[in-house]
Amino acid sequence: MNKRPPLRRSAPVGAENDGVIEGRNAVTEALRAGVAIDKVFLMKGDTDPTLGHIASAAREKGIVVVDADRRKLDGMSRTHSHQGVIALAAVREYATVDDILNIARERGEAPLIVVCDELSDPHNLGAVIRTADAAGAHGVIIPKRRSAGLTAVVAKTSAGAVAHVPVARVPNLPSLLKELKEEGVWVFGTAAGGTTQLYQADLKGPAAIVIGSEGDGMGRLVAENCDFTVSIPMFGKINSLNASAAAAVLLYEAVRQRLGG
Repeated sequence: MNKRPPLRRSAPVGAENDGVIEGRNAVTEALRAGVAIDKVFLMKGDTDPTLGHIASAAREKGIVVVDADRRKLDGMSRTHSHQGVIALAAVREYATVDDILNIARERGEAPLIVVCDELSDPHNLGAVIRTADAAGAHGVIIPKRRSAGLTAVVAKTSAGAVAHVPVARVPNLPSLLKELKEEGVWVFGTAAGGTTQLYQADLKGPAAIVIGSEGDGMGRLVAENCDFTVSIPMFGKINSLNASAAAAVLLYEAVRQRLGG
């Protein structure tokens, strides 16, 4: 894992309050100005060279480019004049996994990391980041694709916690989990049919807690790369918790154990 300079906040120049940048000139200028951008959505099937240049410029900067149909773009648009392209500004730059591990080292603490497996609801991701901050977790890791990013909605839901919790974005979660294990971090995946009961899981040491997606839970390859799958005791008629609630339960069990409770 490569080292990089400390994080810096990014002001989404030219973005509206909700972080939506739309129109070919506005998105091109945002890319040229180095605005932190979470994703760029392009009209599917549009062969206009300008859109092709925008896609190339975005990919060169490591920004996720998503093909979208007109209905999706129209639904995202605030100006109703998106010209086939909309960018979502990121409220801050993404961290690296090394940033997160280094924070734990600097604090002299065993790493406590939350890994979100394709949480697509920005409200869920924002709630997870808020809880991670409250529980003293060292960072949150999300995949580049099929996940909410650090948008204005996430920032608002996090109640400002995005300013304090490093969030790393990686291209491949199974590979990321292997890297964490090489760093001595134990990986605990949440699953209704988990083989380890929550209160039997040892979360005092270096731990990464994996939270599955809202509908399908953890993906197969992600689950296969967990050291333990952990189930939360359920005593009512409902057999699962919201993703952010599950994260809160596991994080605070880790806090309890680390405080010697």
